[in-house]
Amino acid sequence: MTATLKAPADVVERPAHRDGNVLRWLTAYTASMTGDSVYYIALSWAAVRTGSPSQAGVVMAVSALPRALLMLGGGVIADRWGPRRVVIGSDAVRCAAVLAVAALLFLTTPGLWPLALLALVFGTVDAVFMPAVGALPARVTSRGQLARVQGMRGLAIRFAHVVGGPLGGLGVAVGGAAAAFGLAGLLIALSVPLLISVRIRELPADDKKAAHSGTAWRDLTAGLGYIRRHRVLAPLMVAIALGDLGFVGPLNVGLALLADESGWGASGMGWVLGGFGVGAGAASLLLTVRGHLPHAGRVAAYTILGGSVAIGALAFAPNVVTAIGVALVIGLLAGLSGAMCGALLQTHADPAYLGRVTAVSSLVSLGFAPLSMPLCAAAIGAWGTGPVFVVSAAVCGLGGVVVLCVRDLRCAELPK
Repeated sequence: MTATLKAPADVVERPAHRDGNVLRWLTAYTASMTGDSVYYIALSWAAVRTGSPSQAGVVMAVSALPRALLMLGGGVIADRWGPRRVVIGSDAVRCAAVLAVAALLFLTTPGLWPLALLALVFGTVDAVFMPAVGALPARVTSRGQLARVQGMRGLAIRFAHVVGGPLGGLGVAVGGAAAAFGLAGLLIALSVPLLISVRIRELPADDKKAAHSGTAWRDLTAGLGYIRRHRVLAPLMVAIALGDLGFVGPLNVGLALLADESGWGASGMGWVLGGFGVGAGAASLLLTVRGHLPHAGRVAAYTILGGSVAIGALAFAPNVVTAIGVALVIGLLAGLSGAMCGALLQTHADPAYLGRVTAVSSLVSLGFAPLSMPLCAAAIGAWGTGPVFVVSAAVCGLGGVVVLCVRDLRCAELPK
């Protein structure tokens, strides 16, 4: 049973792209994500300049462990405290930590320890931030607008990636890592007053009480049980896991090795990544403009399957121009399938459980899927890019097969 959220009529009926409340949330989200991009540039630069390459790699990886270990607990916190409150608190902590390190780097040369500590803090905070961020859109707009909001969110992520990198590089060039960290902190700080001004829809008291069992552990097990019993969410999580497992390795470490093997060079790889970004941006723009796509379950299945075929074909592209075109298709189909899966997740989950549902989805995508990267690199070293890309494509395609085989998910629709 899906809870009914109480909201003023003007918030419920207004299209998301014309709703000032949604636009304030979107601006806050964009500022925070852009700050994240600048932060990672500053962290990697400072780590490389301060320590050895292996030490820099350790610093960059420090945030992954607490994020993976604490993500499920972060979902419980998001549902208990409310996603907006958790996001505001998370951004405030991240802002304070980044600005503190910026000041420390400006005043002295402290070595690697503050960078490692900052990465640890970011990873810990991300464990509660990410489930809350995923649960917040359902509380700032109506269910019928969630597909459009997913498109708007995708555009914000693309903007953050495109703008954040050059901004981080400019900050480093002008004032070193301290200036870049300071810029990242200010961008994250910008999100806090905007989020405070965002109005959220409150859960009815009965639904809130039914979703919480007393202790945090019981809330966690209740959330996992809710997902396991759900006829749409349970297979959807399996489909997301398979899709990401087959996608992350080839499109990250695999692409670099493919570019080197094919003689495209770093510039060619950059153009291929650019093609992927354009395709993903086009998918987000389509959802933002249309606001709704019929037959969401089938669209998710066919775009996962089509994207998997394109991933396999990428390894056999005869030249860089063809690879760019294939990458554009991958970006378009992956963007559509990701947005459809995200919208289905948000519209079919009870809002009282959405933090925990988002936590499981995030753990699958950001906790387990990256484990395929070293495996992918080792496999390419042993068998070459072609066989590994084909196997990865088959794993990704299994996600689409799962969607087609489960009737409730295959026939799932988004509200109009």
